[in-house]
Amino acid sequence: MEIQASSGRAPSRGAIAASIGLLIVVWAVNFIAGKIGIRAMPVLTLASFRVVLAGAVMIPIYLVCSRLPAFTEATAARVRGFNARDLWTFLYLGFFGVTVNQMCFTIGLRYTSVSHSSVIVGMAPIYTLLLAVLFRLERATWRKATGMGLGLAGIAVMASEKGLSAHSPSLLGDGITMTGSIGFAVYVVLGKRVAGKYDTLTMTAFNHFAGALIVLPLAIREARALGPAENWRAIPWSGWVALLYMALFSSALAYVFYFWLLRYLEASQLAAFSYLLPLLATILGILWLGEKGSWGQVLGAVLALGGVYWIEAGRTPAPA
Repeated sequence: MEIQASSGRAPSRGAIAASIGLLIVVWAVNFIAGKIGIRAMPVLTLASFRVVLAGAVMIPIYLVCSRLPAFTEATAARVRGFNARDLWTFLYLGFFGVTVNQMCFTIGLRYTSVSHSSVIVGMAPIYTLLLAVLFRLERATWRKATGMGLGLAGIAVMASEKGLSAHSPSLLGDGITMTGSIGFAVYVVLGKRVAGKYDTLTMTAFNHFAGALIVLPLAIREARALGPAENWRAIPWSGWVALLYMALFSSALAYVFYFWLLRYLEASQLAAFSYLLPLLATILGILWLGEKGSWGQVLGAVLALGGVYWIEAGRTPAPA
């Protein structure tokens, strides 16, 4: 990040690959942290505390880093030039990319498994493509339509694994998780349009500020609902560690890397790497949480991620 901010040169392929790898690992462990946190405290408490804490953590990070030589010139000019339109940009990006994405991810994980959740999140390129087609940013082709069909079929196979029912907890969790992923796809599509206008630090910090402000009333209500101090102390340490991990690493750190990478990669190119996420998250779920897989899950995952691969393999690389 310092190279780009100080000299304007793009980072090396090795730096980009390392950043993508770190991002995938951080987000894969996030599924495990979410499950641990849900077992320790109410799901709305965990979800709202995570968003507000991430926004609060970004305040000192922004104040300290904005004074560093690598960021001072980039951030100072933009802070002086902020207007109502900039604040509106941060508000809607914070709503979709932070509030909707993170709240729905955590709540959905309460009702579904790590393997289901990770595959639905791994479908991000298809959600992004659907939005791009709807907004007429990309043309629909037979290859894209086939890939989207395969991906959605995979989701249907996983959802029907234990029988389709409107009252199925897994189906409810899958639906909530998909809503959060679509929210992040909106964030990607809209964020790419302004990624060149704001530096990485400013974009990440102000988006999280906005998301935290939106969720703050819910977080205050959940804090009051916990009641006296002994109820807070009754939450095991593993729950607090999970909350800190989700807020610090999966939110603040991961979003900094993600928006930094958006400056050098197409949104669809970056989203394509997310098909590695389900594999790693599912393995961690089996080893760490003792979750059990099934052939239905395998078939659904192969169809869903096969659709993603089919779409991305047919893309023509964007000119430099």
